[in-house]
Amino acid sequence: MALTTVRSWRRPASRADLALAPGEAYAAGGTWLFSEPQPGLTGLVDLTALGWPAWEPLAPTGAGGLRIAATCTIAELQRAPWPPALAGAVRACADALLMSWKVQRAATVGGNLALALPAGAMTSLLAGLGADAVVWTADGGERRLPVAELVTGVGTTALLPGEVIRAVDVPAAALSAPVAVRRTSLADRGRSAAVVVGRRTPQGPVLTVTASTPAPLVLTGDVLAGVAAVETWYDDPHGAPDWRAAQTRRLVAEVLAELEAAG
Repeated sequence: MALTTVRSWRRPASRADLALAPGEAYAAGGTWLFSEPQPGLTGLVDLTALGWPAWEPLAPTGAGGLRIAATCTIAELQRAPWPPALAGAVRACADALLMSWKVQRAATVGGNLALALPAGAMTSLLAGLGADAVVWTADGGERRLPVAELVTGVGTTALLPGEVIRAVDVPAAALSAPVAVRRTSLADRGRSAAVVVGRRTPQGPVLTVTASTPAPLVLTGDVLAGVAAVETWYDDPHGAPDWRAAQTRRLVAEVLAELEAAG
C-alpha cells in the first residue's frame, strides 16, 4: 500500500539520529506498516540502515547465549546457529506467521514484537525461550526486560515514547534445554488461536502461552493448575474464548508430556 502522507525517509547513521520528529515512526521490514493506512504518518526512520548483525553469539562474557537483532528478518532467524534440537521449534514459530517466503525475507523480529499481536509468533518463540529484550531508551541509555513482559496486551507494549528494541538475547540455558512447541488454529492455514512453548529447566518445566491470551502467560510450578486458573481468554474471529481455553489446556498437556519424555 502506498503511504500517501509520508514525505520523508531517513536513514540514521548512528544512534544519535534516532530521535523522532513529529509525525515520524520507525521502520524495519515494513511488512505491516505498508499493509494498511497510517493516518498522521509523515516520515519514516529506517532502522536497517544501522547495520546491526542479524545474530551474534554472546560469548565474550563466557555466559554463551545468542543475540538476535531487532532488524533480523524471519528468514535470517531460521539460519542462525540454533542447536539441532531447537531448530525445529524455531521453524515452527516462523511458519506460524503464515507468510510467503518473500515476506519472511522482509519481516523482522523486532517488528513482530513491537506490533504486539496475541498471535505474534516471535513473541511466542522468544518469550518461550526466556529471552530478554534489549531496549534503547530515549535518553541514550539501555534497559532490559523479559520478552514476556515487553508485550503487555493486544497491540500494547512496555516501550516508552522514543524507545527502540535493539535486540533480543536468548540465554545459553535455553539453547541447550529440551523445548516443545504446540499450535492450533481454526483452519489449517489460519491465524494462531493458541500457541504453547515449553522448555525444561532444572527447576521444572516453564511453559509460555500466547495467541489464546491477550498477553504472554508464563507458567511454572503446577502448570496445569495455572492454566486452569486463567480467567481472561482472547476473543476474536479466529477463536471463541471457551474454545481457546480448551485448546490451550490440551496443548499444555501435550507439551508437558513431550518435555517429560525428553527429560
